[in-house]
Amino acid sequence: MTLAVHWRKSSFSGGGEGNSCVEVAHLDTHISVRDSKAPARSTLTFPAPAFVTFLDALKAPMPSAGAVGCLPG
Repeated sequence: MTLAVHWRKSSFSGGGEGNSCVEVAHLDTHISVRDSKAPARSTLTFPAPAFVTFLDALKAPMPSAGAVGCLPG
């Protein structure tokens, strides 16, 4: 038996037909990701906590170039 998967497209998918992005599907314990331009191709699946960590890292402010790897004094 195959379960129906609800794919959701990002609100940042751009203009036109809005197919310039990825789509995500929330499964019980995992998140699946696919290319919206080629939905029949393979998907990537991640444990939900790992995907949340990834999204949090994307939202974090970027350090300035001078601060990377620098120690005071």
